[in-house]
Amino acid sequence: MSATATTAAVFAASPATRNPGRSPARTPGNPFFLRDSFASSSSSRSSLFGRTSFVASRSIHGESTRRSSLSTTGVRPFSPVMQWQDCTVKMEMDVPISVAYKCYSDREAIPRWMPFISSVKILEDKPDLSRWSLKYKAFGQDIEYSWLARNMQPIPNQKIHWRSLEGLSNRGAVRFYPKGPSSCIVEVRQHKALYCF
Repeated sequence: MSATATTAAVFAASPATRNPGRSPARTPGNPFFLRDSFASSSSSRSSLFGRTSFVASRSIHGESTRRSSLSTTGVRPFSPVMQWQDCTVKMEMDVPISVAYKCYSDREAIPRWMPFISSVKILEDKPDLSRWSLKYKAFGQDIEYSWLARNMQPIPNQKIHWRSLEGLSNRGAVRFYPKGPSSCIVEVRQHKALYCF
């Protein structure tokens, strides 16, 4: 498991900020991908991929100067600052805990039920490493991210956790809690790096 499952929750959580209090809705035949909204708690109400306002650049214009017959506008340099954003989502699933755990632990199958993940490839020589690719549309553009993630030692039917090694910076865990013989609670917690300008 990598950031994918968490990202699914983060993507699905984005509408919760627009429609608070609405209950989760599952797509037909798929208990894991939520198409509507569910309650989430986050240190920031924006999602990295959802309805976030991105500030691509900021410049402070100074007076024009003239050198060698070229006119330039003074721009002070700035440095982006990386900040970690935490996002936690809890969902009650109408499937046994073993089924939920199996869906999240089969990394290469995740793109089948998480539509914005375009691919997950497990490295043949290092099965704890996987290369993730994410694609989605925002602001009329196709956006793509990729990262290499290391799965940490899982606890069967209880916990899957990971951290990225390169690419999109993220780390997190999916925890599974029994609710009954045919239902469970899935908690997805993700920490992702945001660059602020």
